Amino acid sequence: MATIQKFEDLVCWKKSRELANFIFDITDAPIFKDYDLKRQIRRASISPMSNIAEGFDRGTRQEFVDALFIAKGEVGEVRSQLYIANDREYVDISKFRKGLALTDECSRLIQSFSTKVKGGSMRGEQFKYVKPKDPMEEITKNLDPVLYKRFYENKK
Repeated sequence: MATIQKFEDLVCWKKSRELANFIFDITDAPIFKDYDLKRQIRRASISPMSNIAEGFDRGTRQEFVDALFIAKGEVGEVRSQLYIANDREYVDISKFRKGLALTDECSRLIQSFSTKVKGGSMRGEQFKYVKPKDPMEEITKNLDPVLYKRFYENKK
């Protein structure tokens, strides 16, 4: 399995981006009259992709998992706000159902991915093993260059 190098490659991030764009599209409609709800659902829809990106770039597994669960919670917030938008007839039933399907898929993808991250063997950048420097290397290099070449240059 290939290691993912950037958050843009994550399926859960891509689907969260799709959700955010969907929310922006439906809230652009003139019928979506409640300005406060519009602002809140838009902010909530951006949060999942933002949290996934931030967690990915944090460098620790635990921070990434925490960010994934925050992202999952934000997806739930969007789902809840879709219900009120539907109740107030700001979105038609087909868009409402599409929004619910997107939130459900985002939530499942984030949950599945967080389970994989929690169980993975990669511990994060700060846990990379860095071999400690040999204190005698610098001393030998300065005091006995021949001995230094013999013991240290062959190992590099």
